[in-house]
Amino acid sequence: MTALTMYSTPWCGYCHRLRRQLDSEGIAYDVVDIEQVPEAALVVEQVNNGNQTVPTLVYSDGSAQTNPSVADVKAKLAQLS
Repeated sequence: MTALTMYSTPWCGYCHRLRRQLDSEGIAYDVVDIEQVPEAALVVEQVNNGNQTVPTLVYSDGSAQTNPSVADVKAKLAQLS
């Protein structure tokens, strides 16, 4: 299990950008398409006041970030380790 799950859609430009950045930093993550997994859309809505805003990242401690920078992700992962 990875420490990070990205909730995304295939058409989201911000999601594609963040995935490229995470990949270039060697950060492992799981991706869940909220259009294909209805219960994942509910997770995103709970985190974002009813909105399906992506990318939404959920960490192993249950905390979440919406459309974070790669620096924000790295800082959170460092905090978790």
